Amino acid sequence: MRAMRGVWRWRHSPLWRRTDRIEAWVALVAALLIALGATSAGWLAGRSAHGALLETVRMQHQQRHLVWVTVDRLVSRAPLDPDPETASQRDAHRRVIAGWTASDGSARIGELAAPRPVEPGERFRIWTDDRGRVMPRPMDVSTAGTHAVLAGLGTAAGVGMMIEGARRLVGWQLMVRRFRRWDQEWERAGQDWGRADHGS
Repeated sequence: MRAMRGVWRWRHSPLWRRTDRIEAWVALVAALLIALGATSAGWLAGRSAHGALLETVRMQHQQRHLVWVTVDRLVSRAPLDPDPETASQRDAHRRVIAGWTASDGSARIGELAAPRPVEPGERFRIWTDDRGRVMPRPMDVSTAGTHAVLAGLGTAAGVGMMIEGARRLVGWQLMVRRFRRWDQEWERAGQDWGRADHGS
């Protein structure tokens, strides 16, 4: 507010150029667009993304099913790293050959990553589609909300950056115009510069 009052008093100054007025108005419009336009665009994008993601959540929960798998045997692999604490060694111990029954009643068998170290005969649950193919866990509502918020924030930030970029471009063009006028005025003043009888 103090800056706005300063601009309001400055508008009657004889040093206040036309380009200064244009730049001040452009800055005001840009601030309003960022405050209102960017936030509105972010809200609309987030709302739209949230609706689409909730539909994805609904579809994934309809198409994916939790089934029990029974470990047949562990997958033996040559050690990639002699250190048993590395991720590659831990993952190698969790690869198993297991069998499960798909939702259509057909028997399936395949290589899986167990969620924990297991032994033959143990059971754990996995997500599959209607054909019994292994699928990732379906998205939940909270994850969809988080992604929607991030989409809204990203859109608002992107729109705000575009508006600020446009404001800076206009300010740069106004500065170029000022420099050109200064050069013209210096050229006119330079014609009489240093004359002893100038102004007498």
